[in-house]
Amino acid sequence: MDTNFTILAIETSCDETAAAVIRGGRMIVSNVVASQIEEHRRYGGVVPEVASRQHILTIDAVVRDALHPLPGGWNDIHAVAATYGPGLAGALMTGLNVAKAIAWMRELPFIGVNHIEAHIYANWLQTDAQPDAPEPQFPVVALVVSGGHTLLVLLEGHGRYRMLGQTRDDAAGEAFDKVARLLGLGFPGGPAIQTAAENAPGGVTLPRAWLRDSYDFSFSGLKTAVLHQIREYRAREAALQPGAGKRGASAATEPPPLPPAIVARLARAFQESVVDVLVTKTVEAARAFGAAEVLLAGGVAANLRLREELCRRSPVPVRIPPVALCTDNAAMIGAAAFYRLNAGKQDGWDLDVQPNLPLNAG
Repeated sequence: MDTNFTILAIETSCDETAAAVIRGGRMIVSNVVASQIEEHRRYGGVVPEVASRQHILTIDAVVRDALHPLPGGWNDIHAVAATYGPGLAGALMTGLNVAKAIAWMRELPFIGVNHIEAHIYANWLQTDAQPDAPEPQFPVVALVVSGGHTLLVLLEGHGRYRMLGQTRDDAAGEAFDKVARLLGLGFPGGPAIQTAAENAPGGVTLPRAWLRDSYDFSFSGLKTAVLHQIREYRAREAALQPGAGKRGASAATEPPPLPPAIVARLARAFQESVVDVLVTKTVEAARAFGAAEVLLAGGVAANLRLREELCRRSPVPVRIPPVALCTDNAAMIGAAAFYRLNAGKQDGWDLDVQPNLPLNAG
């Protein structure tokens, strides 16, 4: 397909309203993201109804902003793409229906994109730091880590996926959010834990769920281990208080915040445990399947400790998108759509949202 082929892409799978214009599958003409973090922070997590309403209020302006750099406006667009799963059903419906309406009205090809696949294709996008970087070389092992997904995938070519392993319970990003809540660090949990863990002393070691003879992951037990550490600390502190053995009205009051030093140690230990398991299994998979490169993708790929450790331990080159392309965005949707369309794949107006869409669908 022509390297000047230009796609308008829309992403509304969760709490980011995003639109982008991508040329040739790799060049970012524009990439606009309207974040809803402040809308959801008060609730300690994403509220689906709030997210859906905010997408409806924001999407028109976001699409217009994405088209602004094009001299010919709509006339410069050759196809339209949007996420159709996985994600929140109501949120997905907004972006998918807007994209289909645009494509139908302008008689353009329409491509539905798998959100997980798009995260992987963020590694195909050209960046300011490496504008001339060649495309990733197959076979590659991709580690996708986000709030809703943690999985290892072998890519033998465009659209040719082999699932190696995935989480059996909490995704890594979900575990970050839950542990941050336990530590009183707020939402979103990933950046908060990374900040708290910086320069924190050691002294606390948390378990790793290795699940031997498998590339699967499990982080639920790690979250429980953090909770036990917090309870043990509070029990020790309570035992040291005067009249600790007496029952009183104060027993039912809210416990005081954890001391910053305790929070920092637990945040560091939690982060080290997650990173160690993610990196170890990715490195093992890269060796076992003869990967030419390792790709890191998803919102948790923004974690600096994970990025550093994977680059340090990987036996092959590692590609990591810049932080702005790790979190949800529409540029990655446009990149994935280009290679799908290039393979002759196109969708009809009857395409519906699939909140639990697996990676190998379509």
